[in-house]
Amino acid sequence: MGRQCRYNKAMNKAFVKESDNDEDDADALALAQAIPAGAKNYITPAGYQAIKDELLQLIDVDRPEVVRIVHWAASNGDRSENGDYIYGKRRLREIDRRIRFLTKRMDSAAVVDPSVHHGNDQVYFGATVSYLNKTGEEHTVTIVGIDELDPLRGKISWVSPVARALTKGREGDIVTLQTPLGAEELEILSVDYPEPITD
Repeated sequence: MGRQCRYNKAMNKAFVKESDNDEDDADALALAQAIPAGAKNYITPAGYQAIKDELLQLIDVDRPEVVRIVHWAASNGDRSENGDYIYGKRRLREIDRRIRFLTKRMDSAAVVDPSVHHGNDQVYFGATVSYLNKTGEEHTVTIVGIDELDPLRGKISWVSPVARALTKGREGDIVTLQTPLGAEELEILSVDYPEPITD
């Protein structure tokens, strides 16, 4: 019974053991899988700014606050049963991992301003496209970088099947979307880009 109990404890430790390197490898793997080999990590200026804002928030606000809490909790004595200390250390690891991840994303980002295509009717990165599917339903999507993906708001990644089918098509074109159930035709209704920002 004692040996089984020690085995269970060892297994529990193995399953909950946290490793920053493992998490970094998982982030790197996700990045590699999302971006086609040899392609750049395209992102809009707004998407890049959002990453930068999150990174600065973590570095300038969140991390110092957690460090303060961990320091205070550590001064309270026994750390092994100190919930504030244990949670704070875990949160600190999460923040540091996110900081490393966002830094890598910024380093690999290729910022593309979609407003350079303003007035163009051809689909490129950053376009907002309205199209009809085979059942006659109208959809509107904006083609963005993988870090800006937000399907509920119509933001799809430029590497997604729909974005790839639409890219380089023009208003009025019928393009082919390859799906697991076979080819589906999409009719491009409109193509819009943001207006250039003038100072």
